[in-house]
Amino acid sequence: MRAESSTGTTAGDRVRAFPFPFAQDSYRYSTNLGPAGQPVQTPAGRWGDSVLHIDAGYEAELSERQAILSADPSRMQVLPHMRPAAWDAMLTLMQELAAAYPESMTLRRDSAGTFWWTNRRRGIDQRFVYGDPRTLPQEPLAFIGDQVQEDIVLLDQREDQLFVDAGLVCFASNWSFGFDLGMSFLEIHGPVPRVHDTGVIARAQQLVMRLQPDAPYRRTNWSLAIGGHLDLSTENYPEWGPGRDRIHDVDDAAFGAELHLRVEVQHLLRLPESGCVMFLIRTYQLPFEVIAEVEPWRERLAAVLAELPEDMADYKGFSAYRDRAVDWLRARAASAP
Repeated sequence: MRAESSTGTTAGDRVRAFPFPFAQDSYRYSTNLGPAGQPVQTPAGRWGDSVLHIDAGYEAELSERQAILSADPSRMQVLPHMRPAAWDAMLTLMQELAAAYPESMTLRRDSAGTFWWTNRRRGIDQRFVYGDPRTLPQEPLAFIGDQVQEDIVLLDQREDQLFVDAGLVCFASNWSFGFDLGMSFLEIHGPVPRVHDTGVIARAQQLVMRLQPDAPYRRTNWSLAIGGHLDLSTENYPEWGPGRDRIHDVDDAAFGAELHLRVEVQHLLRLPESGCVMFLIRTYQLPFEVIAEVEPWRERLAAVLAELPEDMADYKGFSAYRDRAVDWLRARAASAP
């Protein structure tokens, strides 16, 4: 389905397109994988029409990514055996962009096999030969990473496991792509509470390894964050970590403005040429003061946070201010007209 143009979007559009992640008043880890490209209706609007989503933050987020990469080039790494997968990922993402945003993105191929990519939002008009690095101004993952708001992780499938062997990740939430590079899917999820006893991660890996080309899947993940920073990587902890202490000292108005519900829409695609799996992570954030304006969201978020087991709240990093977040939301309900 064709995505809507993001030209002229407003703060209200951010709310209408927000992927509120809770379908009930409690939350536990699950695979929660479903087919991609199916729109989801919410009390404020809808989301999920396409694999890639461009909104009013497009240019600003890409500028932030460029600044992060300039300061820390290790946020993009491709192990040597994954170079074909990087080309595969680039072309697949171009095809997704052209399908979702045909008014500003086009991909053509001439009779000689040369591709012609146009991104009018970014002022890009590039001809290239697939697999020939001399025909691109950057490595393929860097080139396409400068045109999508999603972080990109490429998983190699071998030895009946998945391995994180390439990616461009600038907006991680309390993890480090550089640290995880080369690790298996199961190793990366080792610290997550409850998921191993319940078998969630093992089942998720089996589902992902059965992915077929042209049949992408998606899931959501969530956390709470302070200050609206996109880069919550462990490398950047000195910038965002102190906010967890400062939040205790702010008044209620500042609390609602500073505390955000952070949601990741994660897409999984089997790349057609290399056979690797592409894992896309798109991050959305809304402050509590905005969430509270949508009554069903306000009530459900309060219920989920109140019921969440302590070990999960601690792993997600908000156990110290979880009770205040619940009280704040419920107080907004009590004062609503």
